[in-house]
Amino acid sequence: MSGSVPAILWTPSDEFKRKSNLSHYNHWLEKEYGLQFPDYASLWKWSVEHPADFWESISSFFKVIHHEPYREVMSAHGMPYTKWFEGSKLNYAEHIFRNRVSSHPAIVFCSEKQPLVTISWSELEDSVAAVQNFLLQSGLKAGDRVAAYLPNIPQATIAWLATISIGAIWSSCSPDFGAKSVVERFSQIEPRILIVVDGYAYNGKPFRRSEIVSEIKTQLPTVEKLIVIPYLNEDNAIKKIGNAVGWDEVLETEHGSIQFNPVPFSHPIWILYSSGTTGIPKAITHSHGGVLLEHFKYLSLHNDVKPGENFFWFSTTGWMMWNYVQASLLVGATIVLYDGSPAYPDLNILWKLAAEIPMHHFGTSAPFIMACAKAGISPMSKFDLSLLRSIGSTGSPLPPEGFDYVYNSVKKDVWLCSMSGGTDVCSAFVGGNPWLPVYEGEIQCRALGCDMEAWNESGQAVVNEVGEMVVKTPMPSMPIYFWNDPHYEKYLSSYFETYPHVWRHGDWLKITPRGSLVILGRSDATLNRQGVRIGTSEIYRAVDQVEEVKDSLIVNIELPGGGDYMPLFVVIREGWELTDPLRQKINSILKLTYSPRHVPDEIIQVTDIPYTISGKKMESPVKKILVGKPVEKSLNIGSLKNPESLEFFKSFSESLKEKLKI
Repeated sequence: MSGSVPAILWTPSDEFKRKSNLSHYNHWLEKEYGLQFPDYASLWKWSVEHPADFWESISSFFKVIHHEPYREVMSAHGMPYTKWFEGSKLNYAEHIFRNRVSSHPAIVFCSEKQPLVTISWSELEDSVAAVQNFLLQSGLKAGDRVAAYLPNIPQATIAWLATISIGAIWSSCSPDFGAKSVVERFSQIEPRILIVVDGYAYNGKPFRRSEIVSEIKTQLPTVEKLIVIPYLNEDNAIKKIGNAVGWDEVLETEHGSIQFNPVPFSHPIWILYSSGTTGIPKAITHSHGGVLLEHFKYLSLHNDVKPGENFFWFSTTGWMMWNYVQASLLVGATIVLYDGSPAYPDLNILWKLAAEIPMHHFGTSAPFIMACAKAGISPMSKFDLSLLRSIGSTGSPLPPEGFDYVYNSVKKDVWLCSMSGGTDVCSAFVGGNPWLPVYEGEIQCRALGCDMEAWNESGQAVVNEVGEMVVKTPMPSMPIYFWNDPHYEKYLSSYFETYPHVWRHGDWLKITPRGSLVILGRSDATLNRQGVRIGTSEIYRAVDQVEEVKDSLIVNIELPGGGDYMPLFVVIREGWELTDPLRQKINSILKLTYSPRHVPDEIIQVTDIPYTISGKKMESPVKKILVGKPVEKSLNIGSLKNPESLEFFKSFSESLKEKLKI
């Protein structure tokens, strides 16, 4: 990669910086603590060198309600055993409802089958109180689990708030998950309550789920109450599922105001799941207090979300970004929910909604931005996006071309906040900063309180070089544990096997001398090509320039004797075919953009690329299959969005055995 400084695409104005929440916090630190930080680098350095002081300042600045005093901010135990704010009792939901106002709604929602509706704070409060009382009458108590098989709809938000206000533990999956995949997740946590829909609509088609729900319920013997939301309005859906309570009946439960049950700071709030590419998905458990502090910090100081603004991120209930969207209620925003395909009836739909609502913060994924770029759509020429302040991107690295597309075709003066974090912390380690410029292809900064470095093979911190992403200091939103992992065996093997007491995240990272960052993909799928490490994102960035290629996947197989074999698998767009001239075109772009080492040994056409349900390419499992590992030991089939895509790789692995002598 070139060592030259990339173009600056956006610079915050003095007014933008002055009005930012980060500036308010910085002034508050000077007034309350006598601390002066002239720039972000010095503020970040203080936050990671004095983590107890920093996180206590976040608690104070955001006026966190501690119903019981804490004895100390953080214990001296190394990761992952650090204890936070021991003695404190609080409730995440209580901090949301102190923002209730009549001047703007709590929720704006629409779907493929339903026009825009708004839900006021009073309506939200009334619904949550009713559901809470129904759950309490059903015997639910703090620590019990509520599982939800729901789309991104207001009922999911309502049920989530009712659950966590009691101190019960929430866990959700999107209804596009199959029964086996859902059971693999929910059976681990033994829920007492299961909330489901009869079906959903996607890409203009109805998907009925009553039979799958019945199958799920049968395999979850701990479920005592089944609540059905007739979202698809299928005839007799509740009767078909059997022994169920309808959502309308739940809302009719007599109730008073919402009761907030203070729970210990480290009490579980929700359980999220790893993608489950190999084995059963890990049940990642977060704490009430840990994510409360992290979400206040990131949504306010890094995303600069303000009261009354409309906050949107395209997500499903099975992705941590759904939880992140709900968190914007903490800072007084209105959450914008959309259920449906981002490409139906075409790729303009979300940009159209951004103008109509209007959205102040628009969040999406890097693949969506690149799909819009490849389709050649120009939102700025069709829609009034004058009130749009920021565009967020996550899920995978956004290449420089994606940055250019946003500024050339979406909005010239928008703040592009590329960010990266994960299910592991339900937030971002690195991301936006209202004080700093946006450089083409780079994430703006390391987040406050995130002591992140890039380490080389010797465990030394490097700058302007690609290294392993590590975090050296505990963060309160790191998991408290994995469910059913009492001795921390899965937890330790996931993050701390390589460096004891240092979090290894599994991404390749480059930190520039400017403090900005570039993430180059997963380190466990990295291409070690002739001794040079290549991020898979570099390959995809170059191949994305080829209009004939719809999608691609690359792996590198190390061979006996020290050689390697690097095949590139491509999906060709309709109307084209993989010819020798097209192969030469792909190779030339890779060679010219990067180096001869980036040129694959072979380019092979496939009909589909395997993805997880959460939308990540399955590079590492494909590599395992190609070297002869059985499919069932290479990945968890239930984690796949399109399991039929594996058939090619299974048969192709047979031909490789003789060819490569593996």
